[in-house]
Amino acid sequence: MLIRFQVSNHRSIREPVELSLVVIDKDRPQARPLPLVGVSLVPVAGVYGANASGKSNLLSGFAWLLEAVASSLQTWHHAIPVDQFALASDFVTAFEIELSISGVRYEYLLEVDVSHVLYEALFHYPESKRRRLFEREELSVKTQRGLRNLAGAKQLLTGQTLFLSAAHRAEVPAISAVVSELAHYQTWGPIPVRPWPLASGAEFAPGSRPGLRVLDLFEEPAPPDLAAKTQGFADPLAAVKRQALGLLRLADLGISDIAAYPQQVRTLEGDVASRGSVIRFGHSIGDTRRDFPLAEESKGTRAWLDLIGPILQALQTGSLLCVDELDASLHPKLCAEIVRLFESPQTNPRNAQLVFVAHDTSLLACLNRDEVWLCEKRPDGSTRLGALSDFAGERVRKSQNLQAGYLGGRFGALPQVNELEFLRSLGLVG
Repeated sequence: MLIRFQVSNHRSIREPVELSLVVIDKDRPQARPLPLVGVSLVPVAGVYGANASGKSNLLSGFAWLLEAVASSLQTWHHAIPVDQFALASDFVTAFEIELSISGVRYEYLLEVDVSHVLYEALFHYPESKRRRLFEREELSVKTQRGLRNLAGAKQLLTGQTLFLSAAHRAEVPAISAVVSELAHYQTWGPIPVRPWPLASGAEFAPGSRPGLRVLDLFEEPAPPDLAAKTQGFADPLAAVKRQALGLLRLADLGISDIAAYPQQVRTLEGDVASRGSVIRFGHSIGDTRRDFPLAEESKGTRAWLDLIGPILQALQTGSLLCVDELDASLHPKLCAEIVRLFESPQTNPRNAQLVFVAHDTSLLACLNRDEVWLCEKRPDGSTRLGALSDFAGERVRKSQNLQAGYLGGRFGALPQVNELEFLRSLGLVG
């Protein structure tokens, strides 16, 4: 589970901002206790704020770090594709992430600039004591005594690659556990990123990292990468398909079934050959059924279909899902149901987590005070992130109507609407 994430000097984020999922109010069933770590964590965190305040850039920094760990060996060659704060790029870009894996706390730290990895370290806390797995300053690396398999990782190291990426190949269990955990994390939505240049001259955008595509469950034959995408699932695929259909029916979209029909084409010789399958969605009214292709379904239906796969993957594997613009094209009730899926111990027994960015304030009714984060733009254009639970201390009570308080301006992080300036631009006032 994610304990906290911190980033600085990334896009609109200049000074460090930190998102913590540590519980404030422990006496509720949604809190997930970690006895060996000594904290309880929330399963959901919602980030709110005005447009252009930097909400999506928080997820962008998270997506950047995930992709860096996964592919720095393959994609970083002569430079590091940092996306620094544009108005003052005179300091390093830094990340910190803390995780709980099998009850053990891990802490990974990274500092980079455009040309070098300046500092990198991985610590763990077996028996609650901090121990170094590795610590690196530029090309100098110190490792935990007894980790003899890391000699090869040191040979792969350059000034532009992460030691964590290289050390994963050495199959050191404690290090591989961190890389595998991060590999299961998903980011979904219109997350803003700057493309990374590749050695081939192409570009790669490390934004959305969705895993399972729900329609892959119904393809016949199954896509070749389906086994990899469903690795670690707690339930068999037949059960996951039933859950996907259940989520479709939950949304009351009129879809009763999903079916794959053989697709046949005529060859140049005039023969009829099979060419995979085409997915159609069954709509039933009484005894009448009609099947429609995906292109004829509504934008909202397609948005819901896109989300079902990542949601199921997170719930099945007990991993993290970050969603930008959760409320885009979805009814508020559906967004609330997504939040409840992660909040409920019955539907989320494996401690999956959801971090989302939204404007829909009705979702605040589904959240506790320690599950809400607020973004604001400073006068210099940089992003400030604060926990709602920190606002005025105990005055943000458990019973506080968060939606009314937020819309009433009590917590800040609202757009400053200048109606007078707009009327002046129309020539309606002097």
